[in-house]
Amino acid sequence: MRRSISHYLILPALFALASAACSDDLTTIPIDPTPVTPTTDTFPGSINPNGGATHTFATARAGAVTVTLNSLSPDDTVTVGLSLGTWNGESCQTVIARDSTMAGNSIVGSASAAGLLCVRVYDVGNLAAATSYVVQVVHP
Repeated sequence: MRRSISHYLILPALFALASAACSDDLTTIPIDPTPVTPTTDTFPGSINPNGGATHTFATARAGAVTVTLNSLSPDDTVTVGLSLGTWNGESCQTVIARDSTMAGNSIVGSASAAGLLCVRVYDVGNLAAATSYVVQVVHP
């Protein structure tokens, strides 16, 4: 069987292309050298028995969101509800809820992208009078 000269020319050309594809030149992917500093929002408020309050905030990018119930007054041992969710323009759509939160407790969630989120503090049947609170949210 006789091979044409074109077969002998194609093999070296293919070898040259394959070698070029495996070169040592690495493409540099730019990395933002600026560290991401989280934003901290503090929301004071007050809730009545059987009531609740919602606060909205905006995240600049995806990342962890930590909500901490810093204080309850006059009784910081009473338990209330604390939730984190997405703000749809009219209400807070709960994603994570903790129905037995005391002062000092936190919930942690994750924002999948920049957008509007919300935190809600609410009575779970334990309040006998108006209760003041402070909630702190740390987010990207």
